[in-house]
Amino acid sequence: MHVFPGLPRSCPRRLRSAALSVLAVFATIAALVVGVGAPQAAAASPLPCDVYAAAGTPCVAAHSLVRALYASYSGSLYQVKRASDGATANIGLLSAGGYADAAAQDSFCSRTTCIITEIYDQSPRHNNLTVEGAGGAGAADVGAPADALPVTVGGHQVYGLEISAGMGYRDNSTSGVAVNGQAEGMYMVTSGTHVNNRCCFDYGNAETNNKDTGNGHMDAINFGTECWFSPCYGQGPWVQADLENGLFQSDAGYSENTSDTGTGPLPFVTALLKNNGQNHFALKYGNAQSGGLTTTYSGGEPTTSGYSPMHQEGAIVLGTGGDNSNGSIGSFFEGVMTSGIPTDAADNAVQSNIVSVGYGGATGSTGTLNPGSEISLRATTSCCTGDYVRHQDNAAVLSPVTSGSSSLDKNDATWIVRRGLADSSCVSFESRNYPGDFLRHYDYRLHRQPMDGTSRFRADATFCPHTGKSGTGTSFASYNYPTRYLRHYDYNVYIASDGGSNDFDSGTSWSADVSWAVSSPWAP
Repeated sequence: MHVFPGLPRSCPRRLRSAALSVLAVFATIAALVVGVGAPQAAAASPLPCDVYAAAGTPCVAAHSLVRALYASYSGSLYQVKRASDGATANIGLLSAGGYADAAAQDSFCSRTTCIITEIYDQSPRHNNLTVEGAGGAGAADVGAPADALPVTVGGHQVYGLEISAGMGYRDNSTSGVAVNGQAEGMYMVTSGTHVNNRCCFDYGNAETNNKDTGNGHMDAINFGTECWFSPCYGQGPWVQADLENGLFQSDAGYSENTSDTGTGPLPFVTALLKNNGQNHFALKYGNAQSGGLTTTYSGGEPTTSGYSPMHQEGAIVLGTGGDNSNGSIGSFFEGVMTSGIPTDAADNAVQSNIVSVGYGGATGSTGTLNPGSEISLRATTSCCTGDYVRHQDNAAVLSPVTSGSSSLDKNDATWIVRRGLADSSCVSFESRNYPGDFLRHYDYRLHRQPMDGTSRFRADATFCPHTGKSGTGTSFASYNYPTRYLRHYDYNVYIASDGGSNDFDSGTSWSADVSWAVSSPWAP
């Protein structure tokens, strides 16, 4: 996608295990579509590429950092490179058809940092994605930090891919991907909480030379809040089709569906695009944690010349536009591309499988400072023992939360303890309902912000526990300002010293204000 409006290989493997016959796959699809026999997280088979293969539209690309997308896949998911010595390691699965071995990443990257350098294609096509080079609209990208997006999937602690501006992945020499008007489908699981209005958080078919080569030379899912053609309804983010030189919500470009106001801040979103390459494309989305798919558009190709038929070139892009327009941000957990247009029944079965694995489910640990534990932080000062640290409009505040509080308030007041981003002997706090967002201080005040991988962010988001200064609870020293502790003052949250020039450094009740009760989470 051009930024100016108006201008514009892992080992061979079988698609399914021998024990999974085509008839069995279709039977399972039928059961899923009518809502019967949905698989549980521990036995989610068939997996998305098994479903699509059985429907006659096999995957030609299958990328995921969190799980296998074929029931029989047992290879690597992605590669990480550590900063300390430049060594690399492949991160695989706990078992065939299962979930990522995140512990292997934690061990390999211990006491240093890692970036993701390659995302392996699980399909027999071996369309692996590597860090994207320079393009017509952006300098060469950098790899995403490997630990920026911890998440629970299928009851396992794994990592997703968190894209900040200047990050992206690509394969310009692919096998089997649609070209020159051929039909294809694709989906990705992303997040509605980590988006912006810059070009272009895409996953799908792009140019092979990292440049804008004209209308119809892309066919990729776009997810964000950029409204290319007005009007767009609501605040977004929207699932759109990046077909080059436009983010399309319909054949007219702009939204013709007043009910499509975007997904809002859903933590996990299924985004789906289908295109026959000639005269029809469709857009769908769903909550990746529950329910089915909603079709927001199904109709003709864009009426502007160049889109009917399409002129896809067959490269695969993730995180940027086709010409490496790389100002966007976004989250990616899994995604596939198919040969041919999948049936609606197959799409529905895939959505059922996605829901079944439990994206963002409970970690299984609560109320402690052990990594992976879900907690709420309660004030211990006598004035405020019913108040908790919660995020509101991106800032950390102190607010009362009770059993009668709204689900939103309870989620905002729940945090997941993670290994300290700057020091594993300390802790960091990830938002429960904004995956990949952490508590960090900026200008002494605490905010909820997405982890960008920088050393500054890592230090600002790391806190070291000590016995409570008041003699009760726990106090948390700032990693990079060790004489300053997490403190509530006038219902805001700061890192504060015991006495100083700022109001929030006042010595009055300082010991109590910096002492916190680590309690059970309001929203496990």
